[in-house]
Amino acid sequence: MARSGSGITEGAVNGWPALYLTNGALAVTVLPGKGADIYEITDLATGIDPLFKAPWGLQPPGAPAREGSDGAAFLENYEGAWQELLPNTNDACTHQGTPVPFHGEVATRPWSVAVEADDGERVAVRLSVDCETVPLRLERLMTLRSGQRRLELSERVTNRSGAPVQFTWGHHCVLGPPLVAAGAVLRTPARTIITPPQAWEDTARLEPGQRSAWPLAQRRGGGEVDLSHVPGPEAASHDDVFLTGLDGGWAEVGQPALGIAFRLEWDPGVFGWIISWQPYGGARAMPLRGAYALGIEPWAAGGNLEHAVAAGEALRLDAHAHLDTRLTASFRPW
Repeated sequence: MARSGSGITEGAVNGWPALYLTNGALAVTVLPGKGADIYEITDLATGIDPLFKAPWGLQPPGAPAREGSDGAAFLENYEGAWQELLPNTNDACTHQGTPVPFHGEVATRPWSVAVEADDGERVAVRLSVDCETVPLRLERLMTLRSGQRRLELSERVTNRSGAPVQFTWGHHCVLGPPLVAAGAVLRTPARTIITPPQAWEDTARLEPGQRSAWPLAQRRGGGEVDLSHVPGPEAASHDDVFLTGLDGGWAEVGQPALGIAFRLEWDPGVFGWIISWQPYGGARAMPLRGAYALGIEPWAAGGNLEHAVAAGEALRLDAHAHLDTRLTASFRPW
């Protein structure tokens, strides 16, 4: 829901309490009770919200779990948009004897909220949440500055314990129509494409278990496909793509037909991978059936916490230490 002016207001989206942040250039909706999901980032000059909205929609609090979610809380009411993943990314696992859920905890827990600024020049809210499986606290300061087509996220993870902690961290930012459509272009500074050993669905267009040079990936059955070119839903494909060897911390999706691009930027020293979920009309299995979208997801590791520890990719915080980082999401002409 696009709004003009500047300020912070409260409301609701399908029964979920919502915060609306506006600065005259962007309208941002956050759902504090649902993992502080960033539900909307509308560019007011064009009316375009690039975030994926699942065709099945956001269900109200207490709704039955979506068919096929199989106990994964993240999937039980996944509506698209942008979530944060901590202390785990990807598959559920066990860490130091404790089960850690699929895509972590913070995306399925309520966050506390405090307004930091609402003065016409800057609107800012601070959200925070504590994990239970790993003794971490996550804080996110979301800031809009007057007239800028840019959302700033200043984040801190703190070890609340007196012992070292390992974890993974990621942002599950998924884009959809109208930005994602035939003719869209994906730009990244990645050098390497990796696909999982086994495709999640038989609609995958990419050869499993490959390691290729960006942007040309090996196609199942032979040939190559340029991953920088986004197909329409008629591609009827569904792939998970892991991008690494980053020469910078950013990803951008531009749509020539709309003359606009959405850009996400981050510190590659924290988030060294881009996970590019690509359900291009071929998502058949529940609970994601019907999705047409493109993920540009900065992650700290290319797998779950168990895999990250074994591969030496897990983030680590000493007793009572903290890690600060910053991300920005912005629009520009294409």
